[in-house]
Amino acid sequence: MRIDVLTLFPEACRPYFETSILGRAVRGGLVSIHCHALRDYSRDRHGRVDDRPFGGGAGMVLMCPPIFEAVEAIESQDSRPATRVLLTPQGRRFDQNLASELAKRPRLLLICGRYEGFDERIRLGLAPLELSIGDYVLSGGEAAAMVVVDAVVRLRPGVLGAEEALAEESFADGGLEYPQYTRPRDFRGMTVPEVLLSGNHEDIRRWRAEQARRRTSQSRPDLLDGRSATRDETTKGNSHAESTD
Repeated sequence: MRIDVLTLFPEACRPYFETSILGRAVRGGLVSIHCHALRDYSRDRHGRVDDRPFGGGAGMVLMCPPIFEAVEAIESQDSRPATRVLLTPQGRRFDQNLASELAKRPRLLLICGRYEGFDERIRLGLAPLELSIGDYVLSGGEAAAMVVVDAVVRLRPGVLGAEEALAEESFADGGLEYPQYTRPRDFRGMTVPEVLLSGNHEDIRRWRAEQARRRTSQSRPDLLDGRSATRDETTKGNSHAESTD
């Protein structure tokens, strides 16, 4: 899989892509990640890529020419067809299902916004998949791009190194994680549940399923909508806190 990220600040993205799981995936040849500086495609001698909006208003808007030329040049670097992804608040909400969908594509081209956003003709002319990571405002699309790349790459075969790790990932089955414990068995009066020390794998499985249902019901009841009451919910929780480092 190849991932290209078009941004005004490639230096903000590269260190993250070289670290931890993503870095190992790149070094192992499981994915290639390329960061491209948008200003390299500006025809202005000062590298300008934005201008004032027609009709007035605050802020600056990203111009069509550098983005169109950048996309065309980047796509010509590889014969695999690229799925264009425009990171924008008006896009489809990014979730685990969409991450799984994108992980099956041979190539992604993520376009990061800045300032007051994109000239509308960028959306119309490039016809990208428009994607949002949440209902809040960021200074630019770089943080969103890192979120998308991380969530997608970890789903590629061989990246995590164990199929069961993916089967129990956050939201893989729509619910939150069962509680996890490690040593010591007793810490400041807080003890590990006896069932986890029993060695009875069926009892542990049932306990985890019940705890997952309870946690989901208490913390994210919206995730239970439309789910089967008898479904074995042994999935994990907060994706931002998980790691297999």
